[in-house]
Amino acid sequence: MEVYTGYGDKGMTDLSHTKNVSKSDDRICLMGSVEELMSHIGLVRVLVDDVDVVRMLEKISETLKKIIDGVSDPYNREFKVSEDRTELLEEEIDRLEGLFHCPKDSVLPGACPLSAQIDVTRSVARRAERALAAVSVKFGTDSGSKKYMNRLADYLYVLARYADASMSGKGLSG
Repeated sequence: MEVYTGYGDKGMTDLSHTKNVSKSDDRICLMGSVEELMSHIGLVRVLVDDVDVVRMLEKISETLKKIIDGVSDPYNREFKVSEDRTELLEEEIDRLEGLFHCPKDSVLPGACPLSAQIDVTRSVARRAERALAAVSVKFGTDSGSKKYMNRLADYLYVLARYADASMSGKGLSG
């Protein structure tokens, strides 16, 4: 497999059904933001010892990959984010909130290294969500993706607060 083609050297790339798209196009910027988010989630995943959280983060990454694929190929129904993916996030938020008292007020990030990394991840998720909203206005997007991205930031907020509450490292990080 060739890693470089030289095509991108001119600032252009392709989507599934659209050729010669500028790398400054909102869709390409969105895809980059979601890829960055997936990298941050990968970092959180290796820092967490809780197998349930690791599995959830893996499912989130799979859904984010589907969102990227849907931006590249918006007419392919396989890449639509179903309601059950958002419901899974909501169930996990509820489960975590049942394990500790989650502050509803604004919290300073960084009570522990893990929560600080999760808060960075949440910030990247919010940026990706804003980029998705911009793409939605110009090109249209899957409404399930927008709902999912909003709930994902909520999940990451609760996960970071759970990490704060577990600063001793029991059950979440080592």
